[in-house]
Amino acid sequence: MKKFLMAASIGILAGGFVTTQVAAPLLAQEAAKTSNVYEQLDLFGDIFERIRAQYVEEVDEADLIEAAIDGMLTSLDPHSSYLSPDDAAAMRVQTRGEFGGLGIEVTQEEGFVKVVSPIDGTPADEAGIEAGDFITHVDGESILGLTLDEAVELMRGPVGSEIVITIAREGVDEPFDVSIIRDTIKLTAVRTRTEGETVVLRVTTFNDQTFPNLSEGIAKQVEEAGGIDSVNGFVLDLRNNPGGLLTQAIKVSDAFLESGEIVSTRGRNPEDGDRYNATPGDLALGKPIVVLINGGSASASEIVAGALQDHRRAIVVGTKSFGKGSVQTVMPLRGDGAMRLTTARYYTPSGRSIQALGVSPDIVVAQPRRNPDATEEEADSNRRTRSEADLRGRLNNDSLSEDEIRQIEADRAKAEAAAKLREEDYQLAYAIDILKGLSAIGPRD
Repeated sequence: MKKFLMAASIGILAGGFVTTQVAAPLLAQEAAKTSNVYEQLDLFGDIFERIRAQYVEEVDEADLIEAAIDGMLTSLDPHSSYLSPDDAAAMRVQTRGEFGGLGIEVTQEEGFVKVVSPIDGTPADEAGIEAGDFITHVDGESILGLTLDEAVELMRGPVGSEIVITIAREGVDEPFDVSIIRDTIKLTAVRTRTEGETVVLRVTTFNDQTFPNLSEGIAKQVEEAGGIDSVNGFVLDLRNNPGGLLTQAIKVSDAFLESGEIVSTRGRNPEDGDRYNATPGDLALGKPIVVLINGGSASASEIVAGALQDHRRAIVVGTKSFGKGSVQTVMPLRGDGAMRLTTARYYTPSGRSIQALGVSPDIVVAQPRRNPDATEEEADSNRRTRSEADLRGRLNNDSLSEDEIRQIEADRAKAEAAAKLREEDYQLAYAIDILKGLSAIGPRD
């Protein structure tokens, strides 16, 4: 018995010795790390003091510290940044749906500012700015080498003032200048209309008004159509939608799903992850849905498209989306500033991350570029062809009643309207044609 107790004691002591042997190097490494951090902070303090005392011109200490903080954040990824008190206030206004500017969502790529998407109905949109454009100069001044915030600051200015930006566009040989008049940007989050028997839901951004606008718009269009039985489906148009609030993306996805996961987020630590699930209720009442996306569809738009695609609730049509699969958290700081920090990646219900990959459409449909040199007369001549009805001395069709003739003419008018839409917006017309085809086939048992 004594031998057993002695052996147990030795085992415990040995275990304690091993633990001490393992823990000691770890503690030493941690202490070295902490010491190194303090040394780096001391280095920062030395540099700050030398700049303040010896720089050729007097510097504003607050600006210097803000620049250091912003540099630290922007070194992480393109979406993390410091927001000054003015920028933080402007961001809060923007999420409510009204702000001043050009009306473009931008990111930074290879030192240049890249347009994620122009916002519908804004000065940038009306001036012809397109998703994927690179802005190289602002009022003749190169923005190469500036941070994104610095470049955006150059583009800001009083409402009514003019700005000239230089654009480099794929497929265009030389950069060209675009003149834009700054204006107050009033975002209408969702615009709804009916094309034939299809309800079109144009979602331009995800702000506080998106889901309320969506639900109200659907109810209005369905009522005007004479009820859900008169609707063959819905087109959810997310093209050139740069994203916005995660909460609104979840609500919009939930609007068309009865159950299942919508999106999950995963941070550095597993316990920081969240999953968001749909609740019963489908605003489209089971009608087929086509989602339109393109290279300007980013972030929250991709969450919605990915969720509906993974659940096979919608057919996704268009071109590959932007590929922003990260989540930013805005954290208030002392002095009314804020920090926008990337805190997680998000994943679609099937577990895929779209970061840098984007959402791939089920059916790839590119939007043809318009020929700016074609005259209206040429376009009309291309559309019109001669038929039997144009021939002199033709036989009359006396086998149809007047009501039948009127119905044929009404159907022809619908077809001509659809053809006109193809010229104006080929991708949308394609989406509507899909819903017409599904309606013609009828529901499957």
